Amino acid sequence: MKSIDSFIEAVWRNLIYRSAPLLTRISPMLNTKVLYRYNFKKKLDLEHPITLNDKILWLKFNTYWNNDTIKQCADKYRVREYLQKKGFSELLVDLIGVYDDPEKIEWDSLPDSFALKLNVGCGKNIIVNKKSELDIPKIIETMKTWMKEKYYLGHSEMQYKDVKPYILIERNLCADTGMLPDDYKFYCMNGKSLYVMVCEDREIGKKAKYFYFDKNWNMMPYSQDALDEPGRIIPKPEGIDTAFEYAEKLSKDFPFVRVDLYIVNGKVYFGELTFTPSAGLDTGRLPSTDRILGDQLVLPTR
Repeated sequence: MKSIDSFIEAVWRNLIYRSAPLLTRISPMLNTKVLYRYNFKKKLDLEHPITLNDKILWLKFNTYWNNDTIKQCADKYRVREYLQKKGFSELLVDLIGVYDDPEKIEWDSLPDSFALKLNVGCGKNIIVNKKSELDIPKIIETMKTWMKEKYYLGHSEMQYKDVKPYILIERNLCADTGMLPDDYKFYCMNGKSLYVMVCEDREIGKKAKYFYFDKNWNMMPYSQDALDEPGRIIPKPEGIDTAFEYAEKLSKDFPFVRVDLYIVNGKVYFGELTFTPSAGLDTGRLPSTDRILGDQLVLPTR
């Protein structure tokens, strides 16, 4: 019986998410309501948003829907201009090249180590530690597939709708170690960041774990991993206080944004600005944490 229920659930989930792009074209609000009901088993109420997920969705439709600044900052290429204008050029990772066609990449001119990423979407990146080991034709086909995807359709994240796709080639921040750089996600409400989410165990083949820390580097009981490992010690990173300051400065223009930063050898680097993390449908966040973070976000007047 359990296997039948699991099969039915898998079929239902596949149907819901395969229908999402069409529903977005018909009505982004309709698609959002369908996905919300499926994920949380309740009706979306944007008249009385309480949790962080709910308030992110409220912002999506009431504040971030057709905002030129949001669109610029959602573009991992154009956001660089935004940071420069705001006086934060020192945070930008060195840009080696920008291409609107992967076939045009001049591979011979690239250093031995670099990072490839698409300027829109999530998870579209490749860390290259040794260029000589690359299967270039395969990489080109992968990037072409990236660029064909209409990322905004899946979850009706309309800030991505008009972003022209580019392949960005940046300096590999961890060329010396071959490991992914330490990634810190600052949840910023109304220009303040009380907590940062830290991702641990990011190695390939391992399940990543997530922990929330306050500004004094106290681990908060805000994730299941923290509840499962209350005694886990994660040393306070050099540069984290500076990173908190940068996160708050970068968030000043927005009611809510998650500011993603890297810290390498104590130096802070910009990652991205995320306005609708998990598309406002984060089922991995503890319900209690969703409520706590939601209480801290004061929405603007409609």
